[in-house]
Amino acid sequence: MRSSGLGSGARIFGLSVALGATLALLHEARAAGESEAPTQSLPVAPLPAPVVVAAPATDAAPSSRRVTLTRVTNAAGLLLVLASIVFWALVLRPQSLGGPAGYVLVSGKSMLPRYHTGDLVLVEKRAHYHVGEVIAYRVPKGDPMAGSQVIHRIVGGDAEHGFVVQGDNRTAPDVWRPKPADIVGAKVMRFPNAVVVLQFLRSPLSLALMAAAFVFVRMLLRTGEGADEKRRDDSDDWLADAA
Repeated sequence: MRSSGLGSGARIFGLSVALGATLALLHEARAAGESEAPTQSLPVAPLPAPVVVAAPATDAAPSSRRVTLTRVTNAAGLLLVLASIVFWALVLRPQSLGGPAGYVLVSGKSMLPRYHTGDLVLVEKRAHYHVGEVIAYRVPKGDPMAGSQVIHRIVGGDAEHGFVVQGDNRTAPDVWRPKPADIVGAKVMRFPNAVVVLQFLRSPLSLALMAAAFVFVRMLLRTGEGADEKRRDDSDDWLADAA
């Protein structure tokens, strides 16, 4: 805006100077032609040069960059949220909601030394299982413990006749022979001592902290947006005054 204003002022100043020079020549010619009756000519006052108001320096460019950065950040945040939702739907969505994932909380010593009480194991439903995989399965129907979940390793058997499973810290296999319909899934990932985190997340203190953090972030975003709006308004006011 500043360069445009200076160019217009220079053109106006040049036209004014040209007009003043023309008027001065005409006046001299008239004075020379009227020698019989000379009259005292009034001096021609030069036209005042136009006042060029330079627009004050503004932070329009930095403000524009901040707006662009804010838009890019918001777009990146939206993409991150969408990617997280897709990842949750394809990998972490529980089987109770139609997803492939199952979550098993380890209890006992049958899978020592690798799996401990309080560990959380993410398992995934698969079309085929093989010897060596750690699986979580439900005790088949007809047993007093039917429905209970067990997480052990496949050491033999097959899908048709049932798999032979055994704990890593056991000397004998389980009495149950789970089939694919009884298997919750094969181990994908283990989260050590996840029970501590789960207990914390369920506590009133953690819920209050998350709510406070959410409110704080929202206030920061609104404050930043308000500051950008104010800077843009101030910049527009400066440009309007200069014009």
